[in-house]
Formats: sequence, C-alpha cells, structure tokens
Amino acid sequence: MGQTIIEKIIANHSKYDKVKPGDIVDIEIDVRAARDFGGPNVVKHFEENNLVVDDVSKTFFTFDTNPTGSDQKYAINQHICRQFARKHGIKIFDINNGIGTHIFIEEGLAYPGATALTTDSHANILGAIGAFGQGMGDKDMAVAFSKGKVWFKVPESVRINFNGKRPEGITAKDIVLNLLNIFGANKLLGYSVELYGDEIDKMTLDERITIASMGTEMGTIIVLFPPNKEILDYCSVRTGKKIEGVYADDNARYEKVFDIDIETFKPMISLPGKPHDTVNILETKKIKIDSGFIGSCTNGRMEDMREAAKILKGRKVAPGVVLKIVPSTDKIWQQCLDEGIIKIFKDAGVLVSNAGCAGCAAGQVGQNGPGEITVSTGNRNFPGKQGKGSVYLASPATVAASAVAGYITTFDRIPEEPEIFTPEEINKKIKKAEKHKDTEQKTMTVEGRVWYIPMDDIDTDMIFHNRYLAITDINEMGQYAFDNLEGYEDFAKKAKPGDIVAVHKNFGAGSSRQQAVDCFKALGIQAIIAESYGAIYERNAINAAFPIVTYKSLNGLKLENGDKVKINFENGEIENITKNTKIKAEQFSEVQKEIYLNGGLF
Repeated sequence: MGQTIIEKIIANHSKYDKVKPGDIVDIEIDVRAARDFGGPNVVKHFEENNLVVDDVSKTFFTFDTNPTGSDQKYAINQHICRQFARKHGIKIFDINNGIGTHIFIEEGLAYPGATALTTDSHANILGAIGAFGQGMGDKDMAVAFSKGKVWFKVPESVRINFNGKRPEGITAKDIVLNLLNIFGANKLLGYSVELYGDEIDKMTLDERITIASMGTEMGTIIVLFPPNKEILDYCSVRTGKKIEGVYADDNARYEKVFDIDIETFKPMISLPGKPHDTVNILETKKIKIDSGFIGSCTNGRMEDMREAAKILKGRKVAPGVVLKIVPSTDKIWQQCLDEGIIKIFKDAGVLVSNAGCAGCAAGQVGQNGPGEITVSTGNRNFPGKQGKGSVYLASPATVAASAVAGYITTFDRIPEEPEIFTPEEINKKIKKAEKHKDTEQKTMTVEGRVWYIPMDDIDTDMIFHNRYLAITDINEMGQYAFDNLEGYEDFAKKAKPGDIVAVHKNFGAGSSRQQAVDCFKALGIQAIIAESYGAIYERNAINAAFPIVTYKSLNGLKLENGDKVKINFENGEIENITKNTKIKAEQFSEVQKEIYLNGGLF
C-alpha cells in the first residue's frame, strides 16, 4: 500500500521508511517559531527546565499578533522574547515583518515537503505549498526549540476531488466557505485533507493560502495542495536550491474520498458566530454595516490587495463606515506602495496598518465594539474573537464593495449612492450596545460533580478569550474560564475543585493557546470528557498532564448537569454514580499515560 502526502512527509522526518495512521513518532522540525503570545511561556519553560536550544538556524520568534506594540503586556512579552533571543542568537522577525507563516514562505524557510511548528493555530497554512505546518502550545514549542523534534500521531487522510470548472466570480474565499458549508466544523476533524482537480492545480499561491488557512476552521490537521510547477519554481527561488515536491502514491489509502462539483459553488458569507454557518451571500444583502476589515493570514496577500484596490479606485468608503486594511507581510505592504495601491486605499478613506495578524489579534486594528456590524476577510468570527460586535466573513471583493455601499453586497452590485444610517437607527444601535455584557499525586481514577454542557464546537475564545492572552501566571487564569461562553459566563465563580466538564464534539477548536487548558487546571477541574477535540487543544491538554477523555456516545450514561461521575483513565470506563449507568470511552494511550503520570511533558 502506498502513502499519502502527510505520511510521506512525516516518514521523511522520522527514523521510519514508512508510517501509517495511528503511529506515534518523533519527527524532526525544520522551522520552530514562537510568536509574541506563547513566546514568553516558551522562555519560561526554558528557564525553569534548564533547556538548551537545539539549532538556532531553525529557531525563530515572530511578532505578528501585536506588531504595533500598543499593548503594555504584549510590549513586555515581546521584550522578554527579545532578551532571550539575544542571549541564544535566535533570529526575530520583529514587529515590522508581518505574519510568521507567510514570512516562512517568503524567506524560503518553509518549502514543499518541509515541517514547521509555531504557536500559531493556523500554521497548517503551509499546506498551501505542500509543507506540513502545525500550531502547538508553548510546551510543545519549548521541546521543539530544545530537542528539534516533537511526537506526533500520524492522522488519517481524506482526498477531495474537484470536478468541473470554477464559476466566474467565485474567489478562493468563496471556495473555502462553500467547503465549510459542506463539511461544517467537525466532519473533517482530525484528518489530513488533500485537494485534487484541474481547478485546484490552476490555483495561485495566494488562493491556496486562503483555502489552507481555513483548514483549522474545518477541524482538519492540515489541507494539503500538491505543489504545481509555479509553486515549485517560487520556492526554489526563495530557498536558493532546486525544490522537489512530495506527492501521494497512486495506490495511497484514504479513509474517505469525496467528489465535489465546483460548478455548483456560489458566492458565500459566514453568519456571525460560526465560520461554518455559511449561506449564499444573496441571503444577507442589504444588511447595513459599521465597519469592514481586509487582511489576516487568510486574505492579506497581494492578490487580495489588488482586488480591493480595483473596487476602491475612484470610490469612497461610505459615510459612517470604517474600512481597515492590513497586508500580511511587509514585502506585500511595500509592493502596495510601489504599485500605488496604498494611495488608492488612502484616497478612498481607508485606515491602512502595518503588516500583521490584525483583526484576529486583540492588539492591532480590526477589533469592533458592542453592537457593531463588521464584514471581514478573517478566518474566524467566534463570539468575541474580533471584538464585541457581530462579524460576517467574506471575500476581499465583498468587503470592499460593502464598505463602499454601506451594506453587505457583491462587487457587481455597488450602488451609485451609499446607504447611510438614520438617527433612529443609530440610537437603536446605541441602546443595543448599552445592553451588551461586556504537580500533585496522580491517580488513574477521578470522581466528581459534572458540568454537562451539551454543545459542539466550543472554541478557545469561548474557553479563554484572547484579551487575556498576555497572562502568563497560571494562577490568574482560572477566573476567566468560559467567561466568553454564552450561558456560562459565571462558570469560574461556581465551579469547585474536583469538578468534571462534559461536552460534545470538537472541544477546543481554534487557537493554539495553552491558557485554554491551564485555566481549568487553575480552577481544580479534574478532567474533560468530549466526543472529539481540536487537534491543538488535545496536544496541549495531554502535554500539560490535564486529563481529557474521548467517548463515542453518551447515550447510555443518561448524563445530567450536576450528576456525580467516576472516570477510569486506564480502561476508559465512565460511570454515572448518580444514575448507576456506565459507558466505555477511550483509555489513555501510552503517550498520554506516560505524560500524565510524569506530571507533564517536562
């Protein structure tokens, strides 16, 4: 049996000639980078565990979440990383560079077949060039810095074949929003996904990046594009050496194969709250907006800038609307300047910021306020992720057109005169905004009161919001657990040491933040049970020795909030003591058990 792309890349970076799904192997990491959030904790782990840097030529810091240095805590954290970097001779891509994963491609640090690890949950964006990128927490990153390797479980692979021709006007963002409409947030959970078809092969680097970036929102380990000649030539120039791609064998085994007719794809938009809650844009037209945002690792590329400029040239942003544009890297920013695009943006009334993550990060432009309606090119619109308002996700063309129109619309339906909010509408929004609420002894068996939260897709911003990311003291984290999960804002006040949390699918989807695990540890929560977990969250929990258990069905447990449950990590048995019922869940793997009994990865 042949191998898939992911299996070949992992095997090439391990001691094995071949690997198969389910194998847990140590893999060599070609690029190891910590960002300005996560970075200070990596430094902390180094100092507490007396670690040494394995290879400074492969080790980096990237300051992309707060490249303006406008937040006091981020400024402190960046300086902590700078001091550590100076001491160890580590290169920093500082606040004037842009988004780390994009820089790795530009600088030739990542290339087809390479492996990269960062504290960015969208590191799998490198699947755009046929490389293996993963976002992981600060413990994993400290190990990668110090050993050059991390353990990884080989995932199952899925193949998606695209048939037909792409309809006129369908952008890469529309394509990935259509995929989210088909697969949702968890149907591809934990899979490595390979894309094939004539239209896939024609895609530019920028288009591939847009789609690969939102693999995280579909729950995938990574979305991999087999590199075409254009990608290979680009990466060969960037690396200064001949690059050969890694491709699946003809007889590779896929867990699932999907055939999709791309000719049926429509211009799409994500409704506020969930990236996968997508609808045909025609269903949302005429919704008035307060702001627009073009940028992020999903749509901050040169092609995105040109598309926005084409629509904005000779036009003005509607009165009362703020449009913010942030290129993904400084080289793209400079190219916008050289091509006169920055002038087009400024003449249209746009706020242009220096390169970085922007709307996805709490410290740069792109955030919105209570009651504010934003249309954004970002990859996430989880409640509170980009501020306290409502966020629709769309393509750069849609955002630019909507900013000019004053309401959500498409580039081919921009009105002669923009819509303007009436005084009555403004007062209504103000009123709506005013109402907005702002190492112990290890045992293989635990018992406690259960918090049963019957929800899918509880993401890391709901668990531990990004406005608290500058916190590095675990003792301060507990008070913020679930404070952005509707209906559970008072969880931290009511939870007691010894409690257990039970949820449904895809718990911990989203960012790579370790705090989303540590906040539960700080409260004394004993374990979480879920049907499935976000891939990064699962690693972070296991590496932190925080017990997470995966079940297939809760039906036989007859679980209700407040029941007393008992969990055996060794055999996977979960018992509802209150109801005298039992189910069999997954037992700890050898790796999870070893790390748990050791009190953590270190």
